[in-house]
Amino acid sequence: MVPTAYAHDDAKKAQTKSSMFIGVDTMAAKVVQRFHQALKSGDKVTARQLLADDVQIFEGGGVERSADEYASHHMLSDMKYLAAVNSKTLEHNVKVMGNTAVSMFRSQTTGMFKGKERNYQSMETLVLEKQQGEWKIIRIHWSN
Repeated sequence: MVPTAYAHDDAKKAQTKSSMFIGVDTMAAKVVQRFHQALKSGDKVTARQLLADDVQIFEGGGVERSADEYASHHMLSDMKYLAAVNSKTLEHNVKVMGNTAVSMFRSQTTGMFKGKERNYQSMETLVLEKQQGEWKIIRIHWSN
């Protein structure tokens, strides 16, 4: 039997993939990408600069209420963890509405950390605000 190819299958896959990555070329999305890279590479200065001073970070039932609080506590452990595992972007959608942007990000994390195998999907919601001409992250919600 000869396999049959359907033109619509390729178009549907392309449409689905393109709907998974919307707004990723916007300046707000580039800030999100820089933030992810800064955390992964251990660049504390850049990660801190991309956060608004009064950022609120919601994760695991807790909340951090400023960039300084996050930078002096949780950020360093996040950096160590992200340096040790692999993360693949599955979906990233950014919607810009005037001086506000919302980033919805989904990833697959795999690898070993502290002797434990990691393999799960994560969700991230970031809200950004344009402050004095620069996009700053004002809210973060992380879950897996």
